[in-house]
Amino acid sequence: MKIGFIGLGNMGAPMALNLIAAGHDVVGFDLMARPDSMEMAQTAAAAAKDADVVITMLPNGDILRSVAADIHPEMTAGAVHLDCSTVDVDSARFTSQQAEKHGLSSVDAPVSGGIGGAAAGTLTFMAGGSDDAFAKVAPLFDIMGQKAVHCGDAGAGQAAKICNNMILGVTMIATCEAFALADKLGLDRQKMFDVVSTSSGYSWTMNAYCPAPGVGPVSPSDNAYQPGFASELMLKDLKLSQQAAISADADTPMGELAQKLYALFVEDEDGLGKDFSAMLPRFENRNRSS
Repeated sequence: MKIGFIGLGNMGAPMALNLIAAGHDVVGFDLMARPDSMEMAQTAAAAAKDADVVITMLPNGDILRSVAADIHPEMTAGAVHLDCSTVDVDSARFTSQQAEKHGLSSVDAPVSGGIGGAAAGTLTFMAGGSDDAFAKVAPLFDIMGQKAVHCGDAGAGQAAKICNNMILGVTMIATCEAFALADKLGLDRQKMFDVVSTSSGYSWTMNAYCPAPGVGPVSPSDNAYQPGFASELMLKDLKLSQQAAISADADTPMGELAQKLYALFVEDEDGLGKDFSAMLPRFENRNRSS
């Protein structure tokens, strides 16, 4: 395929390089990044021109709407706009509507798996859009990732992503709190892991991404909490979950509290630039009155 790829940051660049390695013709565009290993266009519209698929990996919904307004008029009728950004559901649905007005189809497909997954081609895609549009881009999912789930119509991919990450944020906080409590109770961390990882406290944050250094599989906690998934990105996703909850009139008190805690950690403490599992040393250094 001829592919335009707009947004070549920490996630987008390795995804684009995997497509090139698989033999696709990729033209990239980014306001800042200029990878030497791919052909670059001078504008987003130029990258999108004559492409079979245009992939966007952008920071937020406002930028997605702006880029879509630039590229949709330049895309060939029948082409697919595949957006892999994590944005609000309303922006995903708006972008889909705008694509249809230009004779295009669209798929919103945010990813899970982080920078390592982007480089290794092991991402998971949560996709929203028509059956036909999903089928057209499915071969690209097979290159950039290990799994793609078609979740429903436009916006469904974003809905799945923010619901998943709301669970992730809440669960990581609970896991970190439990380790901090275990420390104060004199319970060895390895013994804590051995029990919880094989009993009813089992979770991905405990078993696969343990926030305690030296316990469980290797994770960012073993690298001084250098981010695999940065705290500020978790905060972004939790904000999106609460924006969606307000729009849908859903009661999400745990998600709301998780957003407040990550906001405190990132904006007022030292969480900016650290992995989201760095909540553990935060709780270690606190008591009930602090």
